[in-house]
Amino acid sequence: MKLAITGKGGVGKTTVSALIARFALGRGNRVVAIDADPDANLAPTLGHPDPSAIIPLSERRALIEERVGSGGVIRLNPKVDDLVATVGVDVDGITLMNLGTIPRGGGGCFCAPSSLLKAFLRHALSQPDEWVILDMEAGLEHLGRGSSSGVDLLVIVVEPTARSTETAGRIRLLARDLGIVRIGLVANKADTAEELDAIRAAVPGVPLLGAIPRSAALAAFNARVSLEKLEPQVREAVASLYDSLVSA
Repeated sequence: MKLAITGKGGVGKTTVSALIARFALGRGNRVVAIDADPDANLAPTLGHPDPSAIIPLSERRALIEERVGSGGVIRLNPKVDDLVATVGVDVDGITLMNLGTIPRGGGGCFCAPSSLLKAFLRHALSQPDEWVILDMEAGLEHLGRGSSSGVDLLVIVVEPTARSTETAGRIRLLARDLGIVRIGLVANKADTAEELDAIRAAVPGVPLLGAIPRSAALAAFNARVSLEKLEPQVREAVASLYDSLVSA
């Protein structure tokens, strides 16, 4: 599965990304988790002991110059097939890649970091034997740049709030404009049937793949996700979500 996880800021998309990554690993899959949010938080959420030591791919100047070039002539299809193995960071069995900032499109910019990051994403999303989970930046910018294209499924994380579902509706429209047709919702911090019904009604036409109930354990982890410490109903919800993703 190749998933892009998106949604309004603060809805818990990084937590959901980490939960899916951890569960997929536990089911025997190879998992590559890619932090594509400039405000990177996936490393601590997965439990990396020193996230500040991870150098984002966009800031590896020597590597970028070697693979892409510099100055007026750059390679638009640089070698990237070894980056997961050489640059990826192991976090308890999950390979973590921190992309850093993807330069904005629309201005005719084919700068060297952008060329490397886009080539890497294309390659990562084409690999048949891995789960690739893209934790995207909040909002719509990544869709406007096309950096979510190529995924099997765009997962929009929502909370039972009007602002969250309004953003989800805008993401749905823009995603379809870009040709991303497989879209699903994951409700976070949603416990009641009334909340889930309200989410379905607010974002019609997008299936609800799963719901993560409110969790005192998650709130107490200070960013780190540990499946073993979750309440039984939360573990069951993550298991159900995983099954929905596999069959989506």
